[in-house]
Amino acid sequence: MARYKYEGRTKSGLKKGIISAVTRKEAIQQLASDGIRVTDIVEQQETLLTKDITIGNPVKLQHLVIFVRQFSTLLKAGVTVVDSTAVLAKQTESKALRKALMSVEAELREGNTLSESLAKFNRIFEPFFINMLRSGEATGNLDETLERLGDHYEKQYSTRQKIRSALSYPIVVAIVAFGVVVFLLTSVVPTFVNMFADFGGELPLITQFVLNASDFMVDWWYIVILMLAAVFAGIIALKKHPKTKYQFDYFVLKIPLFGKMIQKAILARMTRTLSSLFSSSVPILQAMAISETIVENEVIAKVIRESRESLERGNSLTEPMKNHWAFPPLISQMIQIGEQTGSLDSMLGKVADFYEKEVDHATEQLKSLIEPLMIVFLAAIVGTIVTAIMVPMFEIFNDVQQY
Repeated sequence: MARYKYEGRTKSGLKKGIISAVTRKEAIQQLASDGIRVTDIVEQQETLLTKDITIGNPVKLQHLVIFVRQFSTLLKAGVTVVDSTAVLAKQTESKALRKALMSVEAELREGNTLSESLAKFNRIFEPFFINMLRSGEATGNLDETLERLGDHYEKQYSTRQKIRSALSYPIVVAIVAFGVVVFLLTSVVPTFVNMFADFGGELPLITQFVLNASDFMVDWWYIVILMLAAVFAGIIALKKHPKTKYQFDYFVLKIPLFGKMIQKAILARMTRTLSSLFSSSVPILQAMAISETIVENEVIAKVIRESRESLERGNSLTEPMKNHWAFPPLISQMIQIGEQTGSLDSMLGKVADFYEKEVDHATEQLKSLIEPLMIVFLAAIVGTIVTAIMVPMFEIFNDVQQY
């Protein structure tokens, strides 16, 4: 939705202002309905102050799932594509999706296809989504294609939520542990410093270490904040830089406990995407190129790219997969069977089902394993600080008794 700066006349005199509308014509019509006769209107260029700043896809996956499901239902009920888009634009809770659909409605009324109109919003609708729609439009099965998209995104959303659920527990415990340590070092430990100074004896190494850490935290707390910010900025830079993204993604897949689960989730998404594309008659090379862009892991993406290049040369699709540690034999074997029997989409769907169930089991096992480990971790950190304080206090108590 664009913003237009206008000048116009009303019964009471001149009027200036800014109005939001999908097109210039719609802006003029809105102003006319408000009793303003436009004399000049120009589209206002977006600036950092007027632009909506978002990171990644501005539409949440659950909103996209709801949109696709409702779209399919409306089309099956006999509602036209244009009217369905207008209805969904009013109903969606996502501000970004509402703006996009209002613009899409205007595009549709001008004679453009749905896939062409949605393709202009590539931050919301990925190439996989657009290509599925193009296939549905070409075959006249747009409602069925949307239903298939709904199934795809629902399973993707379910898998993503399970991964987040498994990762959230250790992250929350780590944040709590950090907060407890900061509180003890800045508020509790300093109260014992004078007592230990009056004691005058040589402090245990663990106590001296904790006191030094407390002094550093109190005097140089901003250094700690800068170090944490630098770590987060470094991680983001590694993920975005082409030369280091491969090494970062490789490291992610090799993380103990979590790496296997993340690998299975990526493979589930890849096979589910390929299955959906093949079932919609998208050409295999195009389907491989689309899957390469959406797996969000350069290690897996590189193998998909090599498989596509192998196929272009007339060689086997599965050869690069067989020779790579990130692809279990199940995938290459099922793809070979699918190629031989002409049921590649069905075989890939079964592989996706298998790995989605594997992710379910992995997340449950991870939760049961991580919970006691994180409790021990938190207890060890707090126990170390408490022990560092209590040991010299016992020595002071013993000295007092002997005296």
